[in-house]
Amino acid sequence: MFTGIVQKVGTVLDVRRGGVTASLAIDAGALAGDVVLGDSVAVNGVCLTVTSIAAPILTFDVVTETLRKSTQGRLARGNKVNLEGALKVGERLSGHFVMGHVDGVGEVVSRTVEPGQVTVTVRTPESVAGLVIEKGSVAIDGVSLTTWDVGADRFSVALVPHTLRETTLVDLRGGDLVNLEADIIARWVAKLIPGKAAGGLTMEKLRDAGYG
Repeated sequence: MFTGIVQKVGTVLDVRRGGVTASLAIDAGALAGDVVLGDSVAVNGVCLTVTSIAAPILTFDVVTETLRKSTQGRLARGNKVNLEGALKVGERLSGHFVMGHVDGVGEVVSRTVEPGQVTVTVRTPESVAGLVIEKGSVAIDGVSLTTWDVGADRFSVALVPHTLRETTLVDLRGGDLVNLEADIIARWVAKLIPGKAAGGLTMEKLRDAGYG
C-alpha cells in the first residue's frame, strides 16, 4: 500500500522484454538504500516487486497483466518515473490510500498554465470513469491528486508548484497516456451498489441507494 506522495523521480536505465513480460532497471537514487529484496515499490503508480538491488539501481519484473493494464510496456531507456516505497505502519498518510493496482490508462486532453498552478484534464476509460467523483482522490502515475470538474469521461486536477517540481507530471502534455487508480473507497462503493457507478458516483446516487 502507498500514499501517492512521490519520494523520488527515477530514471529507467534498461528495459528487457521477454515475450509477454518485461524487466526494468531503474536508477532509484537514495530510495534504493531504503528497500530490501522482495519489497514493493510504486513505479508510476504500479506496485512492482524489487527483484535485485545494486544501489542505486533497482530491478523489477513486469508481468503480462501489468503490461496490458498500464503504461509500463511503453517505458524506454531514459524515461523518468515516479517512485514511492511501500507505506510503513505508523507513518503519516499525507495523500490517500493507493494500492498500486492501476484501474486503466487515461489520456491527457489539455494542459493549461495558470497563476500558481497547472490545470490538467484527463480523459478516462470506462473502467475508471464511474469511479471518479468531484473533489475525490485519484492517483495519476502514482501521484495523489484531488479531482474537480468531473464529467462523464474526464476530470481535471490542479498541479501546484511542489508537485511540478517533485514529480514527472511537470512534463505532461496533450496526448500523453497516464496510469490511473481510483480511490479504493470508490471501488468498494461501486461493488456494493451495482449499477450506481455508471456515469460517475454522486451524493444523489448514494442517497437514492439508501446511503446518507
